[in-house]
Amino acid sequence: MTHPEYILTLSCLDQRGIVHRVSGFLAAHGCNIIDSAQFGDGESRLFFMRVHFALEDSAVGDALLRADFTVLAAEMGLNWELRDARYKPRVMLMVSKIGHCLNDLLFRYKSGLLPVEIPAIVSNHMDFYQLAASYNIPFHHLPLATGAPKEAKAAQEAKIIELMDTHGVDLVVLARYMQILSPELCAALKGKAINIHHSFLPSFKGAKPYAQAHNRGVKLIGATAHFVTGDLDEGPIIEQDVERVDHSMDAETLSAIGRDVECVVLARAVKWFVEHRILQNGDKTVVFK
Repeated sequence: MTHPEYILTLSCLDQRGIVHRVSGFLAAHGCNIIDSAQFGDGESRLFFMRVHFALEDSAVGDALLRADFTVLAAEMGLNWELRDARYKPRVMLMVSKIGHCLNDLLFRYKSGLLPVEIPAIVSNHMDFYQLAASYNIPFHHLPLATGAPKEAKAAQEAKIIELMDTHGVDLVVLARYMQILSPELCAALKGKAINIHHSFLPSFKGAKPYAQAHNRGVKLIGATAHFVTGDLDEGPIIEQDVERVDHSMDAETLSAIGRDVECVVLARAVKWFVEHRILQNGDKTVVFK
């Protein structure tokens, strides 16, 4: 018999006995802990915890488990979520004209390396409609002309939100979607949208950042995955990585290395999100790997 599995995430003011009370609750309700991680932040004085467990007592159903934990959470002042561990989150991918991250995520999805469902791909260009078709994923072309008025941008973003609602989207991934989102859309996506960018920002802003970096003789290049907020490229960081480079490499080589790093960093961030390993801690994140 396969037992139902859950992932519990929680945060609260740090206090004595949190792990004891949570694990004791699970044991008393016929649950077996498969994996557990916790962290106490001395600066924010907050405590974070992620527990993956199986419910092995058939007499304890989902409703009773949630109802009883609601009582405990109220007593302890917990912010918490309890999710079905076998549910595959629904992820909408957004892209413009640079496709390496999109291609990488689709390959990982098709190969079973990324436990998600992808109900839609959205783009302001038509470049990747054939790639989407090859994976049998609906492609939605939502064009937005350069310098489009505010009303046109609002209408285009309303269609994005409509697609999210229609498909029950849990996460939006900006896989090199090269449009600045409005404050209204950023607010709607709070905590459920991830972006990727090269780590040269803010040192090398604007066009051709790898060429700028090459001209400055950088020795490290990298990428950053972060949550989307109204502050451009300044949302809570989820993952970063770098690769060493040297004087023998031209701008095209740097760009190719950068693309590889971006793919890996974004894939890690998405995987950790859908496995409920990321908890926000103010302007930072706690990531239980």
